[in-house]
Amino acid sequence: MNQIYVKTNFTSGQLSDKLYGRGDLRIYENGARTLQNVQIHPTGGVSRRKGLAYVDEIGQEGRLISFEFNTEQTYLLCFVDKQVKIYKNKEQIASLDAPWSLEQLHKINWTQSADTLLIVHPDVPPQEISRNNSEVWKIAEWEFYQKDGQVFCPYYNFFQNKVKLKPSYISGNITLTTDADVFTQDYVGVRIKINDGEVVITDVTNARSCNANVSKGLANGNETTEWEEQAFSKVRGYPNSVTFHQDRMVIGGSKSLPNHLWLSKSSDLFNFDIGTGLDDEAIDFAILSDQVNAVLNVISTRHLLVFTTGAEWMVSGEPLTPTSIKLNRQTNIGTYAKYSLPPQNVDGATLFVSQNGKQLREFLYADVEQAYQAKDLTLLSDDIINQPIDCVYFQDDSILYLILEDGTISCLTSYRTEEVNAWSKFVTEGKFISCAVIGNEIYFLIQRDGRYFLETFAEGIYVDCGKVLTSATAKREWNGLEYLEGKSISVVADDFTVGEMPVENGGIELQDEAKEIVVGLPYEHIIEPLPFMIDSTRPYPPKAYRLIYGLFRIIGSKSLRLNFGNGYFDVPLKKMHKDQILDSPPSTFDGDVELRSIGWIRDVQKPMWSIKSSIPCAFMLLSVANEIKTKD
Repeated sequence: MNQIYVKTNFTSGQLSDKLYGRGDLRIYENGARTLQNVQIHPTGGVSRRKGLAYVDEIGQEGRLISFEFNTEQTYLLCFVDKQVKIYKNKEQIASLDAPWSLEQLHKINWTQSADTLLIVHPDVPPQEISRNNSEVWKIAEWEFYQKDGQVFCPYYNFFQNKVKLKPSYISGNITLTTDADVFTQDYVGVRIKINDGEVVITDVTNARSCNANVSKGLANGNETTEWEEQAFSKVRGYPNSVTFHQDRMVIGGSKSLPNHLWLSKSSDLFNFDIGTGLDDEAIDFAILSDQVNAVLNVISTRHLLVFTTGAEWMVSGEPLTPTSIKLNRQTNIGTYAKYSLPPQNVDGATLFVSQNGKQLREFLYADVEQAYQAKDLTLLSDDIINQPIDCVYFQDDSILYLILEDGTISCLTSYRTEEVNAWSKFVTEGKFISCAVIGNEIYFLIQRDGRYFLETFAEGIYVDCGKVLTSATAKREWNGLEYLEGKSISVVADDFTVGEMPVENGGIELQDEAKEIVVGLPYEHIIEPLPFMIDSTRPYPPKAYRLIYGLFRIIGSKSLRLNFGNGYFDVPLKKMHKDQILDSPPSTFDGDVELRSIGWIRDVQKPMWSIKSSIPCAFMLLSVANEIKTKD
């Protein structure tokens, strides 16, 4: 008997092989077995992804971060070992010495306020990168608000009132002594609050004695257990995360106080003076519960969201004040801690990677329950992500990019209101390392044979690490390709696909002259449907099936390479008309491609058809209709 199967869209994306027996689900109709190097569109079709244009060779591994002052002043910061390279309009304009090693870059956390980028790491003093109107850049440690000899940074009693501290005097240079071993050489420069005053340690004599300079006079010289040291120091470590919320700076966790939150004074971002608890004064509290809650990220949305290793929390209060603030646990998923991955705001939801590094969760406020829920967006594609190292959301295409340890990218096309959550995979020759969105462009740092390249998606090219070279006069010899020396590259000359050829002595030589060429590394796109599913009314499966007829509706395409049961072949799309030149460049094709096939398929796990091509030209598939005959 013959059956007609029509696939109208791919809006369920690439699905797990665990769903190969669930033909009763609607997602089976809209899903695919393989979607590699294709972009999923909300209207249902899939197209070959854009190529990657060469920007620069970085020279070493690093991490990319965006810096956007306004829509016209946008910069790309490339962090490498102990250095930050600054790019504007694809050109490096500055370089700064930096305190972070390559290993530490995986754990940095950041936020931006106007022309200042704040960056934290638990082992490095918090830094700020800033620029002025003359585009002069600098990097420096945070400077907390100071007044009358006091520095209003966060303080904490790490010994919980169990160690006594006695000052020798109330002003000038004094000696501090304790009744337990406390001091190490790392305490030099640490500020201590004691007896309503403040001192700075100048040198350490031994574990129970040190010298200090009084910056604010002490009320008395009494011995006390109620003394505090600055929360962030070489001794205690530094902040884990930072953001801004309701005109306050929010610091989430530190190396020694992983479950703590600090909120600055209102409209005074570097002032953490708790004072007497007035509405505009700083807030300081710990997350206490029955599980570990080391803060990894703090995010400002309709509420202040706190993502920890064991749970997700909501900090509420309108506005947040020392008396109105409320902390409520929402879910118990836990956040991925191996790498610092900033949660992404997508259509009002906050997406984060779960503790095991294998799930992407949608943290969304439910008005009915007046609480947040964490839906698993990888439930139907449970093998699509594993150990991500970087992520970014590109709003223009509504795609979330997750770079994985294996160097591939898992892409989620998300249109929440249309209920479209579709996964696909991007691969390239080499490994994706990092990504960042600058305005309407997305940049990638890619490792290729031990070298590191900065590249960006570009319209109209379908090769990676590519360049568009032009000449006023047609020529055969083209140079400027030293960065691809020894590579076999794809070449498109004056819109004709030339094929692949090696780069020698920094260039290539064409057989025919051309005025414009597009060159770069080839990549392959693959589209495969889910395995054939028998009619649910049949009491037994067929012994075999075969494709009789196929109709592939494509648009804006110049090439179609298809396996319709008898191996891959190039389907001719060009149709000749009167007065058309035979050797004219291929034009885009819009319409239906009809094919017929012979031969029986006995492996029901094989896809009914497959599209696979590395030809560097546009391709977009809208729908497929198949007539299938089964054999009992």
